[in-house]
Amino acid sequence: MAAAFTRTDVERIASLANLELDAADLELFAKQLGEILAYAAEVQQVDTSGVPPTSHVATRRAAERPDQLGPCLDVADVLANAPDAAKDAGLFRVPRVITHG
Repeated sequence: MAAAFTRTDVERIASLANLELDAADLELFAKQLGEILAYAAEVQQVDTSGVPPTSHVATRRAAERPDQLGPCLDVADVLANAPDAAKDAGLFRVPRVITHG
C-alpha cells in the first residue's frame, strides 16, 4: 500500500524545484513518490538492534597507503605538445574562466 502523496504535494515540490509538470506527470509522480515513502517506512521496520553502527560502508584501507614516487614525464617533453605553454615557468596557459562581474 503506497503512502498518501497527493497531486498538491507534487505541485508544491515541483514549484520549489522550478519544474513545470503536466497533469499526467503529476499523477505519475504522486504514485511513485508514495511508493518510495511506503518502501522507506517498510525498511524502517527492520530490526537492526544487533547490527553495530557504521560510518562508512566500504573500508578505506586501500586509500590509506603511503605515497610513493614513481616515474614522471620530463617537463620539457610535456610542454612541447602544449598549444600555449609558458615554457620558461614550466606551466600550461589556459583561458581565463572566472571573470569579475
